[in-house]
Amino acid sequence: MNATPLPKDQQETGTESAALRAGRRALAIEAAGLEALARALDGAFEQAVEALAGTRGRVVVSGMGKSGHVARKIAATLASTGKPAFFVHPAEASHGDLGMIATGDAVICLSFSGDTAELADIVNYCKRFTIPLIGVVGRAESALGRAADIVLLLPAATEACPMGLAPTTSTTMMLALGDALAVALLERQGFSRDQFRIFHPGGKLGQRLIRVGDIMHDASAVPLVVPDAAMTDAILVMTQKSFGCVGVVDEAGRLAGIITDGDLRRHMGERLLMRLAGDVMTRHPQTIGPDALAQEALARMNGRNITSLFVTDRDGRPVGILHIHDCLRAGVA
Repeated sequence: MNATPLPKDQQETGTESAALRAGRRALAIEAAGLEALARALDGAFEQAVEALAGTRGRVVVSGMGKSGHVARKIAATLASTGKPAFFVHPAEASHGDLGMIATGDAVICLSFSGDTAELADIVNYCKRFTIPLIGVVGRAESALGRAADIVLLLPAATEACPMGLAPTTSTTMMLALGDALAVALLERQGFSRDQFRIFHPGGKLGQRLIRVGDIMHDASAVPLVVPDAAMTDAILVMTQKSFGCVGVVDEAGRLAGIITDGDLRRHMGERLLMRLAGDVMTRHPQTIGPDALAQEALARMNGRNITSLFVTDRDGRPVGILHIHDCLRAGVA
């Protein structure tokens, strides 16, 4: 079958196609906009972070058109990093959704021109009820720029659109500024990995943050014997618990050694069943704490070609056991 030829404007000329040149040019223009934005951050950004951190209620983000799509993403990012936030469509706000904004909230409005008519009712509502208003604008002297309590001014930048019409660089800067606010705010509030996992229980993010204590078998399932236990008893416990190993604990309950299937094979002989667990065990077995990430446990098992890890407290006492299949069932990979 003959391949369909590319359109003329997509055929390679020289070493690079027109499409590649256009794509690289657009990305370079937007990257320059982001660099300008980073240089332009000033005290207003700090004020915005402090205002959002001090908000007792929620952060309401609004914008029209492309700015509205960016506003939705900013609200989602804030909510997922510990600051309750949601999007309000400015047109819907004028028809009842203003009731979603309450005293104690803070509002972020996005408009590159700063003169988006649909935002007028939200702006007036904020002024009427003394709700902090942060404006993300491209012109400080615009209607939104003059009305906002804090103005985050986007620097002048060229749109990636060759006609300079389609919002491209400007919306990229808005989106990046929202990310910058969210990151600065989560650091300001000490947002932790554990909190992040609460808000991201599903998908790869949740799986990456699962801890050993979440998926381990508890103490009642741990196969344990004492050093002077007969090997017949050790093998019986190993068989009953089905982890392919048995731990050996000292008088203080600390893990002193481990007997695995491999140890049994290495000591196989007529006198194996006449020996004690302490004679056969391998000392200083691999362990892990319950607060460690399950990914770390899986990496340790893969790296040492073992299938189980004893989970111990700070004193070395077993509090659980983790099998490699527990990690796989939880989606940790």
